[in-house]
Amino acid sequence: MIQDNLIKVGMADLNVAHLTGVLKTTGLGSCVGVTLFDARAKVAGMAHVMLPTSDIAREGKLNIAKYADTAIPEMIRLMEDLGAQVKHMVAKMAGGAQMFAFGSQSDTMRIGPRNVESCKEMLGRYKIPIIAEDTGGNYGRTIEFDCESGMLMIRSVQHGVKEL
Repeated sequence: MIQDNLIKVGMADLNVAHLTGVLKTTGLGSCVGVTLFDARAKVAGMAHVMLPTSDIAREGKLNIAKYADTAIPEMIRLMEDLGAQVKHMVAKMAGGAQMFAFGSQSDTMRIGPRNVESCKEMLGRYKIPIIAEDTGGNYGRTIEFDCESGMLMIRSVQHGVKEL
């Protein structure tokens, strides 16, 4: 993708873009990169979700970008501020890997799959369809999301480049 207007999204971070720009995040292992796009308004958003729910938050001031249940509503709000409408939004997501093998299938060790489930649940609450995803597996990803085209590019060492 063209890197002219690169907008970085860090870990436990989110950002939005209007008309132009490429949103990019790296280091998606068990984390999930959730993208939203309103093609009519040309508004895009990306969140790098680390954990499924803010119920487990222990930090003093809550980082709303860190959790699926707080990051997605905030990203929607910021996109609406730029003219997007929920009824026109579609989602794409990547990540949510199970990075390490554990002897037990304890729910606390399934961070990647739980992140994916929580993101899907939140998107379902807003009736935002997920039109593409590259989730699961046991490998990391870097993603770039083009605000003009709505194209999601996924890079991984093991699987090269995919476009969704």
